[in-house]
Order: sequence, then structure tokens, then C-alpha cells
Amino acid sequence: MYSGTVKFFNEAKGFGFVVDSASNEEIFVHVTGLIDNIREGDNVTFNTERGKKGMNAVDVKIA
Repeated sequence: MYSGTVKFFNEAKGFGFVVDSASNEEIFVHVTGLIDNIREGDNVTFNTERGKKGMNAVDVKIA
């Protein structure tokens, strides 16, 4: 389980990015990977899985 901060999330389009606290890496997040509703600036925990274009944040929930 990783922790990070929501950098950007577009509710209308259903996607955004989470910045991993440990690596500062930006990780794509899609609405299908959410457990809780998230907004920009929220602290979250998440897992990752490989997607078609790189790593995706999944099981995303408010920390």
C-alpha cells in the first residue's frame, strides 16, 4: 500500500493523477480504481497495477 496526494482529478472525465509520497512519481488514476471520492489535495492510500500506458493507482481511498 502506497500513500500520496491527489495532484489533479477531473470528476467530469473520471481521471487524474496521484503523486506518490515516497518517489514523487505521478501515477494515473481512473474513477474505476476509486474506493472513496477524491479531490485535488486529498491525502490518499493506494495500490498500483500495470495498465496499457504505465502504472495505474487502484483501491484509492482517503488516508
